[in-house]
Amino acid sequence: MGANILDGKRIAADIRAQVKADVASRSAHGLRPPGLAVVLVGEHPASQVYVRNKRKACAEVGFHSALHALPDSTSQAQLLALVDQLNADDTIDGILVQLPLPEQIDAEAVIERILPTKDVDGFHPYNVGRLALRMPQLRPCTPKGVMTLLERTGQQLEGLDAVVIGQSNIVGRPMALELLAARCTITVCHSRTKDLADKARAADVLVVAMGRARHVPGDWIKPGALVIDVGMNRDEQGKLCGDVDFATAVERAGWITPVPGGVGPMTIASLLQNTLQANALRTDNAGG
Repeated sequence: MGANILDGKRIAADIRAQVKADVASRSAHGLRPPGLAVVLVGEHPASQVYVRNKRKACAEVGFHSALHALPDSTSQAQLLALVDQLNADDTIDGILVQLPLPEQIDAEAVIERILPTKDVDGFHPYNVGRLALRMPQLRPCTPKGVMTLLERTGQQLEGLDAVVIGQSNIVGRPMALELLAARCTITVCHSRTKDLADKARAADVLVVAMGRARHVPGDWIKPGALVIDVGMNRDEQGKLCGDVDFATAVERAGWITPVPGGVGPMTIASLLQNTLQANALRTDNAGG
């Protein structure tokens, strides 16, 4: 018997519809629409696709979005100056600097330069720290999207054993904090983890963010587990696939995300939610 499929495209569409309705309601009360500035440095093909998808989603829900496309030769000082300019712009509620950045730029310095209240990616140490202290404000987008997917299963997360494979600042670490806040018992695995297969097999909730095509086989999946595949890879034939071998895992999991169409759309939906939240915090506190 196959797993239930967590349809991220459908759930993300529901979220976009709700965000669009909220924007329309706020506009009807004389409040300006949320503004998102997207900064793209260089011509990384995947980044161009991601930025295009994010701006398309902004247009769909009624956001104002501004693209700042900079050449690959941009210096760190030039990028920081642009961030400062956007921090001071009252029409911009969220600043998204698309990663990866060229090697001459320190990504961490750029992330820290963004005002925490405009950090709609949720990467700033302030926002990650708030999540760690169970006082979340702007939450990292991919882990937030994963939690929304898990909530849609209707399964009780409290007390479950959760395993996160991957320890990146963007996914693995904040994902562990989200699951801990949901009262799961957490194991975080990485390249130095021993007996990875055994740890995965013990997981009631398995979140995989390794960046290795189909690295997790079906026999690593505990029967009935909730399996979230954050990976986005291309196999030898150039076909998109995740970090989990979907064809075998779907026979054992209770719930599983497909790739594509699982976590990816939820990341963009969470970005929209964060931008709307940042807008509400700023405009409501300013009185309009």
